[in-house]
Amino acid sequence: MSLRVGIVGAGVLGRLLASRLARNGQQVEVFDAAPHADAPLATGWVAAGMLSPLAELECGNHEVYTLGMRSLALWSRWLPALAQTVPFAAEGSLLLAFPQDRGSAERILQQLKHKAPDWQTPPTLSKTELHALEPALAPQLMGWPLSTEGYLHPTLAMQALWADAQQHGARAHWGCTVHATKPGQVQLEHETRPFDWVFDTRGLGARTDLPLRGVRGEIFTLHAPGVVLTRPLRLLHPRYRVYLVPRAGEHIMVGASELESEDRSPPSLRSTVELLSAAHSVIPALAEARVIAAHSHLRPALPDNLPVLQQQAGLTHINGLFRHGWLLAPALVEQAITHLAQEHAA
Repeated sequence: MSLRVGIVGAGVLGRLLASRLARNGQQVEVFDAAPHADAPLATGWVAAGMLSPLAELECGNHEVYTLGMRSLALWSRWLPALAQTVPFAAEGSLLLAFPQDRGSAERILQQLKHKAPDWQTPPTLSKTELHALEPALAPQLMGWPLSTEGYLHPTLAMQALWADAQQHGARAHWGCTVHATKPGQVQLEHETRPFDWVFDTRGLGARTDLPLRGVRGEIFTLHAPGVVLTRPLRLLHPRYRVYLVPRAGEHIMVGASELESEDRSPPSLRSTVELLSAAHSVIPALAEARVIAAHSHLRPALPDNLPVLQQQAGLTHINGLFRHGWLLAPALVEQAITHLAQEHAA
């Protein structure tokens, strides 16, 4: 049975829902305030694309870990099916620390083990082993492999997901502000559109329905010719968990601050100095890298920093993905679509 489905919000969740539902034969309409499909307004455009179900346990719970592991499996199936290629890897990452921060690193590893009892805590890599994995790393660093980690290219994924949804019949209403969602209804400024089911994935746009706040993050893109990086790195830092993620074309993403602020202005001097100095300390060869982009964005977060999936007849809210948008979206979308199928099979 083909359903008329309205999706409010064309971020990671909205595009993934549109792609999966359109592939399932549903009549999909997407509403978003962005002026066109490639306007980088949603948080998903400004991200490193780290898929870290284990490392994110530091600020999450076992549910985040479980959803993240499921999402990794889904990304590995769903991305190759898209017509447009999206770089994706799930070959692990490295947790790094300088010798003076070893105690902090070991406490974090114990915390991860406590929250994911089925995970085997890795041994400290020898300098030879660490150099073999990533030759560009500073020699004094200590490292621990996190095998259940991966990454993807967010910009290409956003474009490919919408292209796939459109190819399978989804339609979009760009530059369209939604004032409210109700079961089976999308309320615009001058009219109400009826649907069999509505998915609300507006992020901070859904403040009238959920106690959301914006958490500021900053990220930098470096062009680093000759610097080889094969997997994501996460460095313990006094203020942030600084990460470096490889990109094609000799690019490296560096992030990410986490500030309780809804300031949308460009990255601050302090964040720029701290994040890029930390990146340089990890890979000394980045001294001659060029900063080609610097972005800030607001992550939609609930008071507990955990995601919410609220479902009632005719309406599903998915929100509060905080810093876990790319990590959790597939598993939450799978749950939401399964619920929709069960409701209409009854």
